[in-house]
Amino acid sequence: MLDSILAGFVTYTKSLGFNFGFLTSVYERTIWIDGISMTLILIAVTIPVSLVGGGLLAAALTSGRKYLSVPARVFVELTRNTPTLVQLMCAFLVVNMLISKALGGAQYNPFSPFFWVVAVVGLHIAAFHAEALRAGIESVPSATLEAARAIGFNRLQILWFVEFPLALRAALPAIVNNLVNLAKLTTVGSAIAVGEVTYASIMIWSQRDNVIELMIVILLLFSLINLLIARTGRWLENKLKVPGLGI
Repeated sequence: MLDSILAGFVTYTKSLGFNFGFLTSVYERTIWIDGISMTLILIAVTIPVSLVGGGLLAAALTSGRKYLSVPARVFVELTRNTPTLVQLMCAFLVVNMLISKALGGAQYNPFSPFFWVVAVVGLHIAAFHAEALRAGIESVPSATLEAARAIGFNRLQILWFVEFPLALRAALPAIVNNLVNLAKLTTVGSAIAVGEVTYASIMIWSQRDNVIELMIVILLLFSLINLLIARTGRWLENKLKVPGLGI
């Protein structure tokens, strides 16, 4: 049933000048579906990594302790001011190689290309999350902080129960925008042979010369993914907004 539907689709699109013939090949179709699955897995794993990293960096930046804020600031500036692809290549070709040598060979290295994509992209976006959260934390009214201190909250409790909840509401639009960028950045995995949808598409179009068709599909796929992220972010904004604020 599926094969007949796909065959009809391929025939119809061919009459319009498009080449989707790979859909009738079980091998190529499997590669492409696996690529889409890998892209979705990368996004699903990298999003929480970026959020946790951004929260920790924001806490360090606003801690008031130089031994925490200075390294965090250096990391944020270095990370957000250099290309993600360059960071990935440095991590995979330099850091990963040094780890392999230290462990006695690549066969003993537990870190896969998938790990490096998640780590690099996640921490790259975490730097942007951190700046958004830092701005939100610093925008919390001083009277609110004084009230928290008056009821006996310590610095950590103020950060966790007062500043972070309010900062998250203020920073949520920027964080959602960062997550949209994160989804797009997972395509850098193709540079180190992580089998996400871009890498799978390259393998197919190198044999079939159907670059235009697959690029159109990739654009539509990421448009759909990021539309879902944006809609989820808008729902969270409405869910978390302070009642009566702005009325």
